[in-house]
Amino acid sequence: MWYYDSQIIKTPRTMVISGITHPPGIFNDSSMLTSLGIKPYTETKEDEKYYWDGSYSVDASGDTVVGTFAGTAKNLATLKAIMKKDLNLILKGKMERIDWYWQRAAKGGTAVPSNVASFATALYSELTTKEGEIDALDTIAKIIEYEARAYTETRKVAVLDGDGNFASWHASNTLTRGSHQNMVQYWVATHPDDVDAGRVSMTAD
Repeated sequence: MWYYDSQIIKTPRTMVISGITHPPGIFNDSSMLTSLGIKPYTETKEDEKYYWDGSYSVDASGDTVVGTFAGTAKNLATLKAIMKKDLNLILKGKMERIDWYWQRAAKGGTAVPSNVASFATALYSELTTKEGEIDALDTIAKIIEYEARAYTETRKVAVLDGDGNFASWHASNTLTRGSHQNMVQYWVATHPDDVDAGRVSMTAD
């Protein structure tokens, strides 16, 4: 985008400046734009997930014009209610994978495996913990951090066979990498079929 004479120009267009008509092609010529006083334009605003667009101001003093929206924080209670709703939807999805074990047992079939029962118990415990954590978030900054928490993951190095396919995990060699986890979506409780044998640790920074 560009800025000229207090106007934001979103796409190249014909410009009439000082009585001279300039075709849209001038927007491909930075030197021409500079000579005409047409500057690049950018906007800065807060993350719309957490802020409403507030008052707007323009700084045209530099080589690039910057339009800034002063964000207005959204209601904390509303944001936290959405987070809790998402938590319960995630829990529902996880439980739907294992509900059939109880349905089978109720019909006289095989009892629910202990590791599956433990997984279900861990899920509900983690839900309670996460709901308490969300209740304690009393600023927008804390909510933003909770949904992008810094983690460090250590993983075993994969050993490949002659065809380049995974063969095993190295006994001692590891790699470490950083990531950010949305704590609403990142659950420690893991389905027995989803255990990641390559992960050594996942630690919050």
